[in-house]
Amino acid sequence: MKQFTVKKLASSAMVAAAYAALTLILFPISYGNIQFRLSEALCLLPYSYRNSVWGLFIGCVIANLLNPAGVNALDVVFGSAATLIAGLMTARIRRKALAPLPMAIVNGVVVGAVLAFTATPDNFFASFWIFALEVAAGELVVGYVVGLPLLKLFEKLRPKLKLEE
Repeated sequence: MKQFTVKKLASSAMVAAAYAALTLILFPISYGNIQFRLSEALCLLPYSYRNSVWGLFIGCVIANLLNPAGVNALDVVFGSAATLIAGLMTARIRRKALAPLPMAIVNGVVVGAVLAFTATPDNFFASFWIFALEVAAGELVVGYVVGLPLLKLFEKLRPKLKLEE
């Protein structure tokens, strides 16, 4: 078992703060069915930095609790859980090109379901696939366009940043 260290706690806290801050600063594009939550680019970090999973989860909880449009309890619970599950899955992926897929698939299904249930409860099954595809598409764009280059940058800076795996 890997040891808990203050350094690991601090790096998780920094990831949480970065995720929450990016989401809230860019709130007009961070929430809703068509969203480009640029903070989701950080969700590729578990590919190289397994300790970032819990920071991503806490950052997502904070961002969902502080949603300027109002708190959606389903999103706080299930959206944040989706980030945790996707992070754990990403940590197990061994091909970098596939790293954005867990966040797109898990968030597409889970957040798509939350949005469909919240926006159109009487028409859930009819609207679910639309919401799921919209969320997944945004996740794929952020993951491949922003996330992979960010991950490469972090890996390049790893010795200077003294990041632990």
